[in-house]
Parts: sequence; C-alpha cells; structure tokens
Amino acid sequence: MIPDQNRFESDPDAALGEVRGLPPGWSVDVPDAADRFDVARLTHLLRAHERHGRGWAGAGVDDVLVEVSEHGLKMRENVVVRDADRDIRAWGSVHDRSVGRMLFVHVVGRDLPDAVADRCSQLLVEWAQAQARSVGAARGLPTQQIDTGAFQDDARQARWLGEAGFERVRTWWQMSRPVAREESGLVPDPDRWEEGGVVVRLVRRDGGGMPDEDDLREMHEVLEGAFVDHFNSSEETFEEFLHRLREDPGHRWDHWWLAELVDGPQPQPVGALVGTVSESPDGPDGSYVSYLGVLAAARGRGVAKGLLRTIIADAAQRGRNRVGLEVDADSPTGAAGLYTSMDWKTKYATESWHLDVPVSEG
Repeated sequence: MIPDQNRFESDPDAALGEVRGLPPGWSVDVPDAADRFDVARLTHLLRAHERHGRGWAGAGVDDVLVEVSEHGLKMRENVVVRDADRDIRAWGSVHDRSVGRMLFVHVVGRDLPDAVADRCSQLLVEWAQAQARSVGAARGLPTQQIDTGAFQDDARQARWLGEAGFERVRTWWQMSRPVAREESGLVPDPDRWEEGGVVVRLVRRDGGGMPDEDDLREMHEVLEGAFVDHFNSSEETFEEFLHRLREDPGHRWDHWWLAELVDGPQPQPVGALVGTVSESPDGPDGSYVSYLGVLAAARGRGVAKGLLRTIIADAAQRGRNRVGLEVDADSPTGAAGLYTSMDWKTKYATESWHLDVPVSEG
C-alpha cells in the first residue's frame, strides 16, 4: 500500500548525525523542488553523470522531479551536499520500491577534487544505510536491501560501492532497435489483433480515457507471476505498481498491452507489456519497453514476440525511430536471444550492486 507518509527519515541531521570531513562552509541539506535553481543543478549533475558513464546524457527536468517532487516523496527521500555558495555538488535519492527492496541513486559532481568527491560519496552511502534501517523498520523487516546501479565502465562509482561493502550482482544490457515506417504493418492493428489463439490488445479505457481497473489488475498479476522466478524479484502491491509506473515521465495509458489466450472457454491473460515514450529534444521520439512478462505456462506460444511486434508497429505508426529495452544478461528465459533475433542491439551496459543492511543496529 502507499503510506500516508513515507517510511524514510526526512531530516538529514537525524539520519547522519554530525557531519565531518567536508570543506569549510559545505553542508548537508534537502533539495527544494520548488526552487528552479535546485532542480537545474540536480539536472546538470545527473546529465554529467550519464555523459561520463555512457557517453551521452538523456535525463531531463522531468526525471529529476520524479525523485524530488511532492508526489514523488510519497515513496522517496532525498539528500544533497551543498558547497559554501549553496550550490548542489552531490545528490542521493532513495525509493521505497517494494517489500525488502530500496533503490538508491548516488550522484557526485565530476569536477570535485578526489578527496572531496570521496567524502561526498561516503556521506551519501551512510545516509542511504540509515534510510534502509528506517524503511526496513517501518515495514517490519530484519534486513533491508539497498539496490543501486552503475554504468559498467564507471570505475569511480564501482570503487566507491565496493569500498562501502556493496556486491556487484548483475549486468543489464540496455538495448535498442531501429524502427522503419513500413513496420507499421507488422501486426494487423496494434490496438487489437489475434493469431493462433492469442489476442493482443490495449487495456480498455472508459469514455474519459481512464483505464479499466480489471485490466490493470490483470496486468499486475501477469507481471508478478511472470517475474516471480527472476533475479531479485520482490512482491509489489497493485497500488505500488500503479503509483510507480504512472510517475514515469513517458507514461501513457495507450502503451499498455495485454495478451490473452482465447482458445478456451474464456480469455486467459498470459502476457503483458508496459510501454512508455522516450522523448528526444533534437529528433524523433522513441518507444520503450518498461516491462514485458509472459506466464511460464504460456511460453513457447509466441506471446512475447507478438507483444514486441505490437510495440514496434505502434512506434512505426507514430513516426518513432526506435524501441528500447533493458534485459538481464543472465535471464533464465533466454530473453536476450529473442531480442537479438528481432534486431535489438546492446548500446551500453549497467550493473546492479546490492548491500543488505540489518535493520537493528544492535
């Protein structure tokens, strides 16, 4: 469930205690989403982090606001390190993602002297560990996992995480596939089509454009079931699922598809694809596969391929030039092979790093 108040400690002083080791005049604070200078500085930090880690920046103001806005703070908390001029030089964000899993964003300015950057990183990790104890205690857990990521070639980030006790546990391939206009005919109609006893259709919506709740619950159940045997799967309530996905700046209800088997007495939901828009300021937009799941009992019937063909055809009809996705390099379903066979190619790789924090310090 979504709590009335988030489960984190909102006061950095309470989380960290007395802060030592920063240059004179530097301080630890929280960002202000209503302050355009704070938002601009956070955006600059995040984009510089991306450029260094993978060669280009894709984040924008909307991505920052997901973390720091009033709406985002229902499930998140943030901390920043400011210099003597009150400029933000480092930023940490935690997300109460699901039972036992807390995501951690860890960004430190690239132009800082090594010693100062190291100390900023240490403070962010110490703060995240305190937040893990807070959220774990609120959920009644003995141990809380911190799940953070790094670009595969970011040696500085890897060093910091390793020194803090994090373990590198997984590699993720960030893949992209070009889309040609003629691929709009890959399926008869991206809104709804049928083949071999499988129907792929958009979630139903009412006259006001809002989705049918029963369809959304079917999507949630399919994805929960499809990923139960996947790496680091953790239970997420329906309310958490919707709240999180609607926060994505690229969220659109007309990018949610459900696959059903219709060769029985009644339709049986077996697959789901949640798509989003990848906006580009200097060129055509793209589509992105945020989630693709097929229940084990239905695998081998072409459901995943059908859903992928649908989002490609939809992207082509919308004039988009690509479809992106992320895949576990060690996926037990062989998903990477499917994507490769359908012309997806890896653009860059990221890594997951985990740290299990005992909730009670005693």
